[in-house]
Amino acid sequence: MARGAAINNEALVLAAGSGRRFGGSKLTSPWNGGLLIDAALAAALAAPVRTVTVITGADPMVGPAAEAFAARTGQSARLRLVHAADHLEGMGASLRAGAAALPDDANAAIVFLGDMPGVPHSLAGKLLAAVAEGVDAAAPVLEGRRGHPVAFAKSLFAQLETLAGDEGARRILGGLGDRLVLIPVEGEGIFRDIDTPEDLAG
Repeated sequence: MARGAAINNEALVLAAGSGRRFGGSKLTSPWNGGLLIDAALAAALAAPVRTVTVITGADPMVGPAAEAFAARTGQSARLRLVHAADHLEGMGASLRAGAAALPDDANAAIVFLGDMPGVPHSLAGKLLAAVAEGVDAAAPVLEGRRGHPVAFAKSLFAQLETLAGDEGARRILGGLGDRLVLIPVEGEGIFRDIDTPEDLAG
């Protein structure tokens, strides 16, 4: 097993948003023979992690959709659902809820966004391996632009639990300096998110 495949790695999938620009029900919209949320779940479940926690919120169908996908793929035992009560705040509230739900013995957590279906399945292992080497966080980069998902060491969990609003972890990452490792990748799957119905066909 690779060094990044430590048993105490966890994954979070942020899936609490309302999808206002999409018109609602974004993550449970059809995608590639399944639902949009399925793609993020597939990437998270392929990662060298112990469990995958889906942070739910605005769309009551996201939780059942995640459970159905996990059941179809034989991964129900690794799936956890956590509801972000303050999800209307934005991504910060989702990250806060996810970080608070991490097991006490977790060494690292990798955060996926539920509306990003093109993340390479091999990427999570590389990011978690970088964190296992001793940095505080690792993220993919293409042509100088940082993307998703992002892996966080346990040393940052407390800061993630203080997030608010819709900024996500940008402020935390911006202050890390050389304690943030950027992993070069090919392909724009680390950037592509689905905001409108038209994006589904893009």
